[in-house]
This record gives sequence, C-alpha cells and structure tokens, in this order.
Amino acid sequence: MRKLAAVVATAGLFFGGMGAAAADSWHSLKEPVTTKGAQFQSVKYRWEPAGEKHGAFRFKGTLHDADGDDGHNVYLLVRAHRYPWQRFNGVQKRSVSIENTVYDGAALHTNTADMRVCRNRGSLRPDNCSPTRSFKR
Repeated sequence: MRKLAAVVATAGLFFGGMGAAAADSWHSLKEPVTTKGAQFQSVKYRWEPAGEKHGAFRFKGTLHDADGDDGHNVYLLVRAHRYPWQRFNGVQKRSVSIENTVYDGAALHTNTADMRVCRNRGSLRPDNCSPTRSFKR
C-alpha cells in the first residue's frame, strides 16, 4: 500500500512538473509584427516562472529593415504592465537578432506585455509603428 501511494505521489509530481514546464515553454507568433519599412519576424516568446528572472516576459526574433533604401532606422518597443516602453534598436539595411526580457520589478511575475515595431523617420516626421500586439500570461 505504501509503495502504491509513493508511486502515485511521484507520478503526480512528475506530471505536474511537466505541465509547469509546458506553460513556460516557447510560443511562436503566426505572423510577424510589421509596419511599412520594418518587421520583427520569427518571433518567439515565453513567460519566465515566478521567482526566476523576475517572472519576466522573454522574447526573441529578427528585427529587419524591410526598406533598406529609405535611409531610416528601425526599432522594437516592448513594455510590461503598461510601464514605459523599452526600446531595442535595429540597424539600417540589415537584420538583427534580438533576445531580451521585460518585467515588473515590483511583482513576482509579469502578467501582461505589449510589443510593436517602428520605423524612425527622423525629427521632422513622426515615426510609423505597427499596431500594438498584446500578450497575457
């Protein structure tokens, strides 16, 4: 009887751990985050577990200057919990791999995050940005 209880408890812990690991695995976006002249493609994201790495929103992908002849730079904006945007710059006429995290330092884990990609059109014209893509844990 004790052996059976030990086997059941071990199996429960094992399969419970598998569920937690699946919840924290990488997820892919079906479509790139895009605007005229800029793309963030091959996007993957995951939620770090509470208590590890601030429970952050981790993302990775390729930031691409889709119109290399326009003379404008591209950048990615990401934020957690409606805090100010964090900016990740790209390079003109090239693609740049980005992997980073954003988090709420006052919480055990981040519940929401937003992302958009923009093209920097200089100081006289406003930047054009993609619609904001929102994520929830």
